[in-house]
Amino acid sequence: MTRDPGRVPGFLLVQARQAADQRLLMIDPFLQGTHMDWHPHITVATVVESQGRFLLVEELKGGRLVLNQPAGHLEANETLREAALRETLEETGWDVELTGLVGIYLYTAPSNGVTYQRVCFVAKALHHHPQRSLDSDIVGTAWLTRDELSSQPERWRSELVLRCIDDYLAGPLHDLEVIRD
Repeated sequence: MTRDPGRVPGFLLVQARQAADQRLLMIDPFLQGTHMDWHPHITVATVVESQGRFLLVEELKGGRLVLNQPAGHLEANETLREAALRETLEETGWDVELTGLVGIYLYTAPSNGVTYQRVCFVAKALHHHPQRSLDSDIVGTAWLTRDELSSQPERWRSELVLRCIDDYLAGPLHDLEVIRD
């Protein structure tokens, strides 16, 4: 027996919500271009620790030399894991093995109002390619302790740099299987 969509309560709620949204847009054109056009930027970052030091990149952003985890945007037809491995190699010259997930973060940059969804992985350093040229905006890499990093907040690209390390240290880490590629 088929059901009439007009008699299904959930369907009526969806129809009512869609109609209400449409009326709001007709009443107040200012609402156009707000929540309906909002798209977060998906990024990946990788926390790499070796002997109590963390692999960071020094990069130029807005005329400032800032510190960040190896990080970048997800590209078309790429999985989150592939993006993390690619960004780490391109920005640091290190091949790494992803071992876990620190967390997923939502961050709105105060400088431009752009919202980023950051998927932060943990990785083990495997092999360094010191002759490899790094991305053009990367000045160099540094292995810093948590205390060395925390003493330089003016150099963080964002608050997420220290937060991801602190979350990694505090645990628990999540299994990579939570990412369904």
